[in-house]
Amino acid sequence: MPKKDYAALAAFILDHVGGKENVVSLTHCVTRLRFRLKDEGKADTQALKEKDGVIDVIQKGGQYQVVIGNDVEDAYDAVMALGGLAGGGEVPADDGEAGKQSLFNSFIAMVSGIFTPLLGLMCGCGILKGLSVFLGALGLISTTSGTYVIINAIGDVIFYFFPVFVAYTAAEKFGMNRFTAMAIGAALLHPNISALSSAETLFTAFEGTIFSTNVTTTFLGIPVLLMSYSSTVVPAILAVWVGSKVEKFFKKVTPTVIKMFFVPAMTLLVTVPLTLLAVGPVATWISDIIGNVFMAAHDFSPVLTGALVGGLWQVLVMFGLHQGIVPIQINNLMTNGFENVICCMQAVPFTTCAVVFAVYLKTRNKKTKQTALPAAISSFFGVSEPSIYGVTLPLKTPLFITWGCSAVGGAIMGLLDVKLYTMGGMGLFAFPAYISPNGFDMSFYGALIAVGVSMVLGFVLTLILFKDKEGVEVQDAKESKAAVKKKLGR
Repeated sequence: MPKKDYAALAAFILDHVGGKENVVSLTHCVTRLRFRLKDEGKADTQALKEKDGVIDVIQKGGQYQVVIGNDVEDAYDAVMALGGLAGGGEVPADDGEAGKQSLFNSFIAMVSGIFTPLLGLMCGCGILKGLSVFLGALGLISTTSGTYVIINAIGDVIFYFFPVFVAYTAAEKFGMNRFTAMAIGAALLHPNISALSSAETLFTAFEGTIFSTNVTTTFLGIPVLLMSYSSTVVPAILAVWVGSKVEKFFKKVTPTVIKMFFVPAMTLLVTVPLTLLAVGPVATWISDIIGNVFMAAHDFSPVLTGALVGGLWQVLVMFGLHQGIVPIQINNLMTNGFENVICCMQAVPFTTCAVVFAVYLKTRNKKTKQTALPAAISSFFGVSEPSIYGVTLPLKTPLFITWGCSAVGGAIMGLLDVKLYTMGGMGLFAFPAYISPNGFDMSFYGALIAVGVSMVLGFVLTLILFKDKEGVEVQDAKESKAAVKKKLGR
């Protein structure tokens, strides 16, 4: 779609979601505008689905998701500008707005709102970190050279300082001053506080349990359970949630004349020690438990776990729930130093690419060909929605082949104990993330094997099983979706 059309598309979308006054917040992922609306009943879903430039509308996880495709960033910028939305699209909520969503939907909306704005930067940094490891593993640069250290540090910056970044986005969700929240996250990483853990041990708390911690310092006589907060997820989020409550209290009781500096000062003075004393340790233990649960699931049956993740991943994507799973992957990665469960979806976009390309080669329908080739290319680079809604979903058989072969790919990754070592890019650009800091190992080769097998299997099965007569004539994703509904009598 030409640039000049984004303003018109934005105006149409904003008008048909009930107007900007109906928008609580707006974020976007790789292909979708993710609205949180005050009243979804005011949105004209059918009109949006029929609009050129809109692939589909999905209402899941407390979000009103308008699927745009690869041009989502341009559409997002246009909607933001037209709606006068600022700071990630957050606008004040009306009294009584809270509580309209189910607990599950509210949780998904919160998680998505905290992590979605960071995913692009995380993938970008992951690519740079993977690139440095890739060049080092090939011997093209020395791992002790300044070039390697600088590139690797640039790639690692968001991961090491993740509490600062996640504090900012969490502040938007919890209604807290963003810069005060960032100060809370930064305090957890301050070198002077971190250095306290190296002091002489006073005693060991919870000795003999999984929560055993050496106490090396106190605050006002209270033992401090110091944790390593670099590259952590949950502690900063909980700290900001607590901080938002503390900040609201001091805003109510502080005279206006000193509120500007007194509120942040008192918020930090209360929240940071409280985090170090209680919130941080509890949050760290929660992170460890989550990581251990997924490790246990993988250890119980890596093949079955990998098959389930690979086979069901696209189902989660179709319902817009995959963004709620990504934070688990981030937590596992930062808690354990690697991730070996959620990464088993690596073969999904490549399998989709192979299946859709096979449809392109086999079909004689010109409209299907027009849709399939660009959709296959998009999937190769990690964006599968055009393939799902434009080809595999309306044609059915390719969809089931994709699920089955993706499950095979996931099972192979589980069998070979493939590990993800950093957040990487999407599609083709994800592979460097499977390179161990120690060089190439089975994680990298296993990912290649799993993707290769699932692609070949998907391609061959589609050529054998897909019949043109099963298909729905399609021109683009939007029309194919409508055709499916007509065929089903919906």
